[in-house]
Amino acid sequence: MSTLVLDAEGLYRELLVGVRAMLQPATRLVGIASGGAWLAERLHRDLPLSEAPGIISSSLHRDDFAQRGMATGVGTSIAFDVHGAHILLLDDVLYTGRTIRAVINELYDFGRPASVRLAVLVDRSGRELPVQADYCAARVSLPVTQSLSLARSKSGVFSFKVKAR
Repeated sequence: MSTLVLDAEGLYRELLVGVRAMLQPATRLVGIASGGAWLAERLHRDLPLSEAPGIISSSLHRDDFAQRGMATGVGTSIAFDVHGAHILLLDDVLYTGRTIRAVINELYDFGRPASVRLAVLVDRSGRELPVQADYCAARVSLPVTQSLSLARSKSGVFSFKVKAR
């Protein structure tokens, strides 16, 4: 059996290049809690963006709310006007598409954006909904028995955690 090794910092550098190419003058970054929010914060530092990124939570719009319950931690915080903005959603790992569906519903609670695009660090396939990233730094295949998530050290260095479900 082989072990998956992903260089999260290397993939972040790829994401930075991809996001830079996607930026328009009115683009606003919105990171999905928590890995996507970490990416949005770091991209904001590494790109010439004046507007602080928003953070969005999928908790209130999940279709598996009855199973998962209310997630503790970060809630939605968007300090800019969503209406008419070009939103670039950021996430660490795209899998089934259900989190993206939930955050789009949450985003529209704040207004109607002009456009919504999606950039992810890793697309691990396994979609259950017709959701696709506009940019992904890597595509990997994992068994359904494993989960993949971004981790961040106290110094801000990214790595990945692969866990059995």
